[in-house]
Amino acid sequence: MSGPDYSVLIDDETRAYIARGAEFYPPNAVDLTITQQRAVYDEMCAAFHAGHPEGVQTWDEPHGGIPCRRYETGAHEVTLIYYHGGGFVVGGLHSHDDVCAELCARSGVRVISVDYGLAPETVFPGCYNDAKAAFDAISATYPGPLMLAGDSAGGNLAAAVTHHARARITGVVLIYPGLGGDRTKGSYVEHADAPELKTRDMEFYKKVRTGGVTPPEGDARFAPLQDTDFTGLPPTVIVTAQCDPLSSDGESYCDAITAAGGRAVWFEQEGMVHGCLRARNMSTRGAAFFDRVADAVTALAQGRWPYQG
Repeated sequence: MSGPDYSVLIDDETRAYIARGAEFYPPNAVDLTITQQRAVYDEMCAAFHAGHPEGVQTWDEPHGGIPCRRYETGAHEVTLIYYHGGGFVVGGLHSHDDVCAELCARSGVRVISVDYGLAPETVFPGCYNDAKAAFDAISATYPGPLMLAGDSAGGNLAAAVTHHARARITGVVLIYPGLGGDRTKGSYVEHADAPELKTRDMEFYKKVRTGGVTPPEGDARFAPLQDTDFTGLPPTVIVTAQCDPLSSDGESYCDAITAAGGRAVWFEQEGMVHGCLRARNMSTRGAAFFDRVADAVTALAQGRWPYQG
């Protein structure tokens, strides 16, 4: 059986975005050393950085001993904690700086980006421990409503922290998250060789994340989809990209929450690829993807659920 025809699924604008990213971050980046991967990823992030909307102020400050960056447009009782993507290997406060600034401007909420430790220097459960330590400290500092968000690896951390602090969180927005789904079916198979993220890349990231040891089974800190209890989770919006092996994780996670009586909705953006937050200024579909995310943050921060179910 032939695979998806990406020349049809992906439009010209998105192909131009992919080509622009490849000028800095090559398709075979996982074959580079960790130092090289971080260097080319940082170059790509700098090239796509869109600056801060007017009125957004930032402060770099630690929470729970973890470096963080706070974004505000003025006093707001809601705090959104953001965990960046990068396969647990690359990225930091710089890589998603403009994304966090724009989410702050669009929603009005306080956004705090968390610079958790990266593998291989920090292996599981170290990344989770950093994410949870920052969450605990932020929740003590800002006692108002707390929301969590994250993309890719950061989506994993946002979901994992939610499962261990569900009663303290009022809303969650997950962006093409990796949640430990079944790799023998769905998008894992259909889009195994998709542009931007392939299953071989995911195997590399998993090996580095665990320090080469066998991943734990049934541990929601590692794979939130392997939790046995999905009750009591806060309202959750998941936005994924069609041409991404991780897309089915979003669907499965949504189904697990709704089956347990919770509120969740899953959107799969047609023709988009993993990492497409950066495509928002080059692609009409990328802009629509980001609108989904920003609108979800805004609605949940206001205590609204503008979705069916």
